[in-house]
Amino acid sequence: MDVTIEVADWIDEEFEAEVRGGLAGFNAAEFGPSSQRDLAVSLYRGDELVGGLAGFTAWDWLFVKWLWVRDDARGHGLGARALAAAEEEAVRRGCRAAWVDTLNPGARRLYERCGFSVFGQLDDFFAGRTRFFMQKRFGQAPRQ
Repeated sequence: MDVTIEVADWIDEEFEAEVRGGLAGFNAAEFGPSSQRDLAVSLYRGDELVGGLAGFTAWDWLFVKWLWVRDDARGHGLGARALAAAEEEAVRRGCRAAWVDTLNPGARRLYERCGFSVFGQLDDFFAGRTRFFMQKRFGQAPRQ
């Protein structure tokens, strides 16, 4: 097949929608519908956003894309509370587990305190740091 290959340093919205739709269609034919839905947890102090979690649920799993707590709000259990709220909603949606990846050793400890365990890692991912892939099966008590 004769094709032209182009490489760019930006992603056009129409291109992204076409590729995402094509892959979603392929996956739906192979595995059935993913029922993907965004999931967001916002953390406010008064009217001020101090953190949040962004992710989605699909194929009975919660994926945590981002979890962030502003520096001046850390140390108050807000990350764990955001995770708990996301997990509660994921269970309502029929999810049985969650996964996340992180480079941050502090975040890894938070996820472990919340019941996540490492299932894979990429050593020396960047600047000598390891990227950890973690999962949590719902219905299992967190480690103390």
